[in-house]
Amino acid sequence: MASELDPQNLARAAKVKLFIFDVDGVLTDGSLHYGADGEAFKTFNVQDGLGIKLLQESGVLTGIISARRSPQVTARAKDLGIEFVHQGGHDKLTPFRALLAQLELTEEQVAFIGDDVVDLPLLSRAGFAVSVPNGRAEVQGRAHYVTQHAGGHGAVREICEFVLRAQGNYDRIMAQFLV
Repeated sequence: MASELDPQNLARAAKVKLFIFDVDGVLTDGSLHYGADGEAFKTFNVQDGLGIKLLQESGVLTGIISARRSPQVTARAKDLGIEFVHQGGHDKLTPFRALLAQLELTEEQVAFIGDDVVDLPLLSRAGFAVSVPNGRAEVQGRAHYVTQHAGGHGAVREICEFVLRAQGNYDRIMAQFLV
């Protein structure tokens, strides 16, 4: 795993045209809270969400590939304008390959952030592989970059801003807030 200042990480991030996110442990802290009726609840970080929106504004496509199926993920993806969403099943490689074929992208043009062993096939193929510090050791070992922030606590925002900087878009995107 290289540091964020590693020129190879900057070069990898500069090529990203599609960023795919895992959900549990990445967009959330991995906790599942169950209500009295058995309904599961997830908590999403609003700053992570804005990071995704800013990445989209810069022209980077976004997607979700999650092993769990959840109406909360569907709602969050819709709220953020994430067009490409696949949920359900530990086979993440099939939807990954299908999405790349649909968008006519190469693996080198894709970033993926994950935290658990079901993410290893995508981390092994993505041009820019990212993990979170609360991810499994095997996952961190395959990542090019491990965020400083934990999943569900700003990791996604951190890596979105890293990609924006690597692509030379950070100042332009942030200028709208500095009026």
